[in-house]
Amino acid sequence: MKHLLPLLALFLALSCSRSGHYIQVSGQAQGGTYTVKLNMDGVRESPEAVRDSIEALLIRIDTTLSGYNKLSQLSRFNGGETIRPNALFLEMYDFAYRMWQRSGGAVDCAAGPLFDAWGFGFREGTLPTDQEVARLREQCGMGRLPSQLPLQDGLLDPSALDFPRLNFNAVAQGYSCDIIARYLYSLGVKDMLVDIGEIWCDGLNPSGASWAVGIDRPVDRGEDSVIGDEGLTGVWLSEGKPAGVVTSGNYRKYYIKDGRKYAHTVDPLSGYPVQHNLLSATVISSEGAGVADAVATWCMVVGLEEAQKLVLEDATLEAWLVYSAPDGTMQEWGSPGFRIRE
Repeated sequence: MKHLLPLLALFLALSCSRSGHYIQVSGQAQGGTYTVKLNMDGVRESPEAVRDSIEALLIRIDTTLSGYNKLSQLSRFNGGETIRPNALFLEMYDFAYRMWQRSGGAVDCAAGPLFDAWGFGFREGTLPTDQEVARLREQCGMGRLPSQLPLQDGLLDPSALDFPRLNFNAVAQGYSCDIIARYLYSLGVKDMLVDIGEIWCDGLNPSGASWAVGIDRPVDRGEDSVIGDEGLTGVWLSEGKPAGVVTSGNYRKYYIKDGRKYAHTVDPLSGYPVQHNLLSATVISSEGAGVADAVATWCMVVGLEEAQKLVLEDATLEAWLVYSAPDGTMQEWGSPGFRIRE
């Protein structure tokens, strides 16, 4: 997950194509850039109104769910303040709880203190001792929480729940795509690509072809490096079908201390960063980008063999997994329905 940060800029481009009247809205949000492309055929709203609505939704997401915006509902709640959670906060909690249940605890948005302790949360961490890890595991986790937040007169008091902090980073960016897509569907949009670091797409692109999404090659490089064709392991083709597309990996967010590499994927069940050979997981989900986001994290927690199993057993999922073989070479595995152009 990338950081959830305020929207900084917006750009609106118009174009006509063989397949319709497309617009592109783009700018900076959630710690990076975002792009929304859509076919305006049959849409009564003006391009400017669509742009403004997308902007408003992104700002609402930031002021509700960002752990980096100190005034967001999430930050205030994590800081011990009683809040009046809006519908988005409650919706995200419900989704996070369901993904915790579905993943058997591998995706745990109430394990924030563990992420913080290892330096991959909202606070700067240091290497915790085994005793500290054990203590944090006892103090956090969605297993300690109710399936629905206990509201009193619409208010949520942190002291009513026996846990420290929430962290929605494992699902929020993909879910943000779903929120924007939901709005576009409400306008009657059929052809769209929503890219906020994670992706939701449906229908066709301006040239009348399937949407094509590059799959990043999991190699260590700087955050600001430009990814060209040589930086891709392949290109996934949507075939015009609705799909969430998310890649999770341990090849960019990590640190090395005392000669050991600590990856940003922390297993909530063990309390420790993972140490397996799965380098990245690109997940396709027909259920939404939020689900794809959560499942990609799930894959990175459980490792190659379990990730293959969970994808093959779920008809709503496809995946492309990149892993390190025993001889040190980089190998790839794709599920039967994963359509890739080399």
